Amino acid sequence: MNQSDRHSGADRPYDIVLFGATGFVGRLTAEYLAAHAPDGCRWALAGRSRTRLEALRAELGSPDAAVLTADSGDGQALRGLARSTRILVTTVGPYLQHGDPLVAACADAGTDYLDLSGEPEFADRSYLRHDARARETGARLLHACGFDAVPHDLGAYYTVRQLPEGVPLRVDGFVRTNAAFSGGTFASALGAMARGPQMVRAARERRLHEPRRPGRRARAPLGAPRFSGETGTWALPLPTIDAQVVARSAAALDRYGPDFRYRHYASVKRLPMALGGVAAVAAGLAVAQVPQARKWLTARYEPGTGPDAQRRAKSWFTVRFVGEGGGRRVFTEVTGGDPGYGETAKILAEAALCLAYDELPKTAGQVTTAAAMGDALLERLRAAGIVFRTAAVR
Repeated sequence: MNQSDRHSGADRPYDIVLFGATGFVGRLTAEYLAAHAPDGCRWALAGRSRTRLEALRAELGSPDAAVLTADSGDGQALRGLARSTRILVTTVGPYLQHGDPLVAACADAGTDYLDLSGEPEFADRSYLRHDARARETGARLLHACGFDAVPHDLGAYYTVRQLPEGVPLRVDGFVRTNAAFSGGTFASALGAMARGPQMVRAARERRLHEPRRPGRRARAPLGAPRFSGETGTWALPLPTIDAQVVARSAAALDRYGPDFRYRHYASVKRLPMALGGVAAVAAGLAVAQVPQARKWLTARYEPGTGPDAQRRAKSWFTVRFVGEGGGRRVFTEVTGGDPGYGETAKILAEAALCLAYDELPKTAGQVTTAAAMGDALLERLRAAGIVFRTAAVR
């Protein structure tokens, strides 16, 4: 087994603890673990309300799952959770508000940590505060382990593996989806929009502290809006955490070559829709700057709510990648079902199982899914129904 053997003995009663299990995505993740965790997996449902957790356990038909209570604001309880398990998975956001104490507890305890944060500022501040300690204890800290940013991170990784080694590489990703969002996702997005200056400062401070490898460069510049002949759609630059994660994987792994660039786009078929998307983002940025408006909107989409099963069943996503380098051009694709909830829960649960059971590279500190799990997680997701395929090579 992998390096998580360092805390696989009797002193750790659980293999996986799921914190926030009764929330919207937490419940979906718990359902997936109940159906797919291997025999002998020691796992627990954690959250604030024992009554709700016990009701969930009964619904899942998983009497062997333990129930643990803790509040995101109770540091002592969070430290107890971290010391009790090999891997701690959390769906409790917004992470800027609720996440840091749990990351700190896992870094101190040498416990692997996974979350669903799509918040760049949170990831940067987590790196500054906890990466060094996690490297000391051997903890692996993984943020953005759902639709943000695993299909894009592993999709770029898969694309790079179809290209020549040791040469400069260029990859563009184009995202399409028809999915709806939950209250938690909406609250996180509004919070990030409201903290533009703080986000920029955190990113700048991180760049000052991150080590650089001589002779290698990895970038994720924000592209310009354009018509993409490769996909036949309008491409709108997406300033999300996904591109940052891809660039960090490229910085960590030699396979991405000496000079790697990734650009991330939303793919829109019709120009009016593209213009409408730009206008909607601009309006969201403006509204997010007004506290009362932000509070009113958040109240309309409360965290813990989200699309029903019927709506999720009709949802899908496609990420198309165009990779170039060494005289070769490849077109690849990652596709799946409902990205924000069904597939996100699947990805998060499979990432936890991957850390618990698969043979993996030796890594520690804040790491990406491509760097920490790479082929092992990619194959798990393929087996679980998410498609990674090469459409063409030229």
